[in-house]
Order: sequence, then C-alpha cells, then structure tokens
Amino acid sequence: MIKRIALLALLLCNGMWVFAQDVDKNSDSKTEIQKPSRDFVMLQFGYTGWQNKPDSVKMGGFGHSFNAYVCYDFPIAKSNFSFAAGIGISTSAVYFKKQANITNDTGNSAVIRFVDTSGLKRDKLTTAYLQAPFELRFFGNKINRNKGFKAAIGLQVGTLLGAHNKYVYTIQGTNTKVNEKVSTRRFMNTWEFQGTARLGWGNFSLFGSYNLTSLYKENKGPQVVPFALGICITGL
Repeated sequence: MIKRIALLALLLCNGMWVFAQDVDKNSDSKTEIQKPSRDFVMLQFGYTGWQNKPDSVKMGGFGHSFNAYVCYDFPIAKSNFSFAAGIGISTSAVYFKKQANITNDTGNSAVIRFVDTSGLKRDKLTTAYLQAPFELRFFGNKINRNKGFKAAIGLQVGTLLGAHNKYVYTIQGTNTKVNEKVSTRRFMNTWEFQGTARLGWGNFSLFGSYNLTSLYKENKGPQVVPFALGICITGL
C-alpha cells in the first residue's frame, strides 16, 4: 500500500514538472514573438523662438509649437538601435511686442518689415509645414519600448504649407476692436531642414529641434533661425 502511494506521488510530481516545463516554454515563446512598441505616433508640444534675431525685432508672449508625426521603425539587426522614417505636420506661432510684421509691400525689391506700433495689441505669426522626420533611435528595453530609457537623434525635412499674420488692434478714437489676418509665403524659404534630438523614459521624453536654414529668404528678411524645446509623447 505504501509503495503504491509513493509510486502515485512520484508520478504526480513528474507530471507537474512536465507541465511546468511546458508553461515555461510557452512563456518563452510569447516573449520571443511579442511585438514591441515602435513609437509609431509622436506628438510634440513645445516652446519656440528665434535665434540670430536682430535688435529691431521685438518678440513677446509665449511662442509655441505643436507637431504630430507617424513613423515606421526599422530595427537594426538584433541590437537596441533602429532607424525610423515618417511624415507629419509641424505648426508654430510666435508673437511680437507692440510691433507689426508688414508683409503687404509690393514690388520686386520689397522686404518684410517690423514696424513699432503703439496701438497694436497683438501680432502673431503662424507657420505650418509638411515634414518628413528621420531618426536613429536607441531603446533600453527591446521587448517593451513603452518602458525604459530611450534616445534619438535625427533630421527633419519640411516644406512650407502656409503662413499668416494675425493683427489685433483698436481703431483710433473708438472702442472698435479689429482682428485682421494676412496670409503670405513670399518672403519665406519654401524648404526647411532641422536637426532634432529626444531623450526620455517610456512614453515621455524631452525633445529639441534647431533649424539648419533661416526662416526668411536671403535679402527678404532677417536671417533668423527657429528652434523649439518641449515634451514628446510616443506610442503604438
């Protein structure tokens, strides 16, 4: 009787051991075939400003930017690195302090002018670009890229979709408030190139971008260089 019980216990233990081995194998298989997040979507919110700005240009307020991209990620062999390319929209807005950004001058020799105007309450310049981002990425966690350290450096190529100035002022001698919008791209470079960098953890990171080209065409405006700093949210 005791021998039979001992034999039954041995067979039961052996069966449990085999089952545990099967579970471990299945777990390993799931880990191996698990599809990591490829940071398919990038949303960026940031502060934007102008480098190389002359004293004649008086900026005020909080310049801001919003960018949205979809990217496809190409892992580099079995390393923690990958290359990504995508497409998206980049928008930015900057403000001028009691200064009008004059863009309606005519003639071939016309240039953009920044004129002090005491009655002007606000002048905002908004730009929008269609951009193609390219990044070399590093992920600390290859299996789940929604966790762990990550970093990226890259280049963005953009083409100007639109630009407009929005003026807010009060007609002299009245309380009439006027919002005026003027759209023109003729003084601006059609193409822009930016160097970019990201550094973060999980789905959140800090980003920075710096234009390698000036905002305005040569001899058509000040050779200012836009830059941006902010927060990037990634996923999918």
